Amino acid sequence: MPRPLFATIHTAALSNNLAIARRFAPKSKIWAVVKANAYGHGLERVFTGLHSADGFGLLDLEEAVKLRELGWSGPILLLEGGGRLTDIEIIDRYSLATTVHCDEQLRMLEVARLSRPVNIQLKMNSGMNRLGYAAGKYYAAWKRARACSGIGQITLMTHFSNAEGEGGIQHQLEIFEHSANSIVGARSLSNSAATLWHPHSHFDWVRPGIMLYGASPSGILGAIQGLGLKPAMTLSSKLIAVQTVEPGEGVGYGSIFRAQQRMRIGIVACGYADGYPRCAPEGTPILVDGVRTRVVGRVSMDMLTVDLSLCPSASIGSLVELWGSNIPIDDVAVVCGTVGYELMCALAQRVPVRTE
Repeated sequence: MPRPLFATIHTAALSNNLAIARRFAPKSKIWAVVKANAYGHGLERVFTGLHSADGFGLLDLEEAVKLRELGWSGPILLLEGGGRLTDIEIIDRYSLATTVHCDEQLRMLEVARLSRPVNIQLKMNSGMNRLGYAAGKYYAAWKRARACSGIGQITLMTHFSNAEGEGGIQHQLEIFEHSANSIVGARSLSNSAATLWHPHSHFDWVRPGIMLYGASPSGILGAIQGLGLKPAMTLSSKLIAVQTVEPGEGVGYGSIFRAQQRMRIGIVACGYADGYPRCAPEGTPILVDGVRTRVVGRVSMDMLTVDLSLCPSASIGSLVELWGSNIPIDDVAVVCGTVGYELMCALAQRVPVRTE
């Protein structure tokens, strides 16, 4: 019997979430961030739901080319830029925009033979300390980029490290504004968290990512409650067996869970080889037959076990939601000590995916 596990990608939810991003940043254009195969949802699957974005931001050249093949003629931004001259050739051929965060990338554009000037996003390191020019070197980099005949429009860019937390964005924003104050040009600063919670940082372009998929950028339970965001992915399965466990008996590898009383245990066709976190502890929320219950025992490669005490009518074939509209992916992630981003991106290739 084929495994009953599958993921569903909800096109209407993607469109809804993009509309909410526009509502929060009505004066800005939107880069819909679709890196990492659209956060595990599948680039081709999300395209219809996000096609009204002003542009797409991603990392891989192959995914950029795929967007062109899907018929997208608008802006596409490489969020980390290119690393080789051959990358610049593809950027030119497919009319891509690219991030420039170091002199090596700038040099490639200076020596490349281009059919047309390439639009760039010149990135400042305002405190994230990953990519970007130091604030004190930013103006010189901008002057050099402006003098390059192979560069067209220059958008000023940075990335916030604490937009979702107590640290906020003010310190980074002050560094950015001080260093870019004398530079005329469009600005692109806001990720999902800044788009939602820091309207003074929106400027010309915002770059929502995780919010487009209906999860929270903060990892804090309830952080996006009431905003109208809808989950774009549902991971569903069924019970494939039911066991009755006597007091003191263990469940699963290592017997890390032992029944305190006689209880029914459901076996779900989903495991860590499907992308469900092996570290999911006892109590991780899960929905069986429409009832919220809990994972018990250790998650194995192909199966996990759930407490059916609250689901007396559950039996083989009962529907299970691992995350989706009833079990927010953030609820699962928080219990597992991670974030919704990781769970989305971890969805395994062997899981069948359908789009609705």
